[in-house]
Amino acid sequence: MDAWIDTLNFNGLLIGALTFLIIGASHPAVIKGEYYFGTRIWWAFLLLGLLGIAAAVYVQDITLSALLGVFAFTCLWGIKEIFEQQERVRKGWFPRNPRRKYPFDPSDEHPGEK
Repeated sequence: MDAWIDTLNFNGLLIGALTFLIIGASHPAVIKGEYYFGTRIWWAFLLLGLLGIAAAVYVQDITLSALLGVFAFTCLWGIKEIFEQQERVRKGWFPRNPRRKYPFDPSDEHPGEK
């Protein structure tokens, strides 16, 4: 009776569930990263993505390698999302950080000119 459970492979379900969590965690990371650091944070996503790729190549366990690959490419996709998040802030869809300047703010170089 218990022998049938030994024939099942749960790796796909594990990878699917953890992929869902990795992608889900990246959304707030992009939002908070853009809020506090602006688009300057893109290089951190690049670094994490490249480290994830390197780790995925060297890890022997196929499940862990797949998860590292998912993490790596989620970070690389996050670079695009950082710049799109700034545009969402410009449109007013997300809150601005009042303590920093945005590239779309009016210039203070020539006051009184429009």
